[in-house]
Amino acid sequence: MDSRRQLGAFLQTRRSQMQPAAVGLTGYGDRRRVPGLRREELARLAGVSASYYARLEQGTSQNASPEVLAAIARALRLDDAETRHLYDLAAGTRARPVTRRRAPERMTAELAQLIEAMGDTPALVLGRRGDVLAWNRTGHALFAGHLDPAAPDLPRTRPTTAGLVFLDEHTRDLYADWPAKARAVVGTLRLAAGQHPHDPAIPALIGELTVRSPEFAAMWAAHRVKAGGEAVYEMRHPLVGAMTVTQQALRTENGRTVVVATTETGSPSRAAMSLLAHSSVFGS
Repeated sequence: MDSRRQLGAFLQTRRSQMQPAAVGLTGYGDRRRVPGLRREELARLAGVSASYYARLEQGTSQNASPEVLAAIARALRLDDAETRHLYDLAAGTRARPVTRRRAPERMTAELAQLIEAMGDTPALVLGRRGDVLAWNRTGHALFAGHLDPAAPDLPRTRPTTAGLVFLDEHTRDLYADWPAKARAVVGTLRLAAGQHPHDPAIPALIGELTVRSPEFAAMWAAHRVKAGGEAVYEMRHPLVGAMTVTQQALRTENGRTVVVATTETGSPSRAAMSLLAHSSVFGS
């Protein structure tokens, strides 16, 4: 991906989302010609020259210092994940290192053992751009029971979390608040794009989704960023009904993400999840 353009777009978008009154500046009502802050106003808040900040947004400046990036992050009121994303984008504007072509992502035997050992707890393993590298039996039943259980085994058949959320009607219907899930997926993909600026598979996925899903295109243009962590979703499974599910994303040392879905002990959601787990055993 063009990291300079991505850095400029991120800065411009976040600057436009800041209200002058929120930082003690005069709004001038309808006479303000740009949404949010002007470049020179943001530069003043960050303590950098307006011309230098303009070059960052225009993609004509490289090697911004950590101190400058920290000052801009404070001025834009970025959270920790957004600040890391800013640093990743700035790092990607530097000269591209000479590297060998990335090998296809594969599961390790250790991760396969881990998710299998989780038994009735749904789990799946994701690659850099959200490719589903593997799922255990209950994970498949919860997230994609309508797909072939062997779909993650080959790169050409692997689903991606973004593809499922935006292009798959079954997955859309799983989430009572689909927009919240969709925004989280876009934010995670945006973070991955900054961390892996030279991985061609990521812009290929973004391009496909932009063409096929106007909703993805609109959310992608907002430049929101989201780290993994955990989130609670109301899920509506076609076999067992409504469940309140906590999805936790755990990073491994080799850069994989393990997503684990849990329910509250003793709750109706736990009973529904147990029923789904038992159904997947008899259905396999």
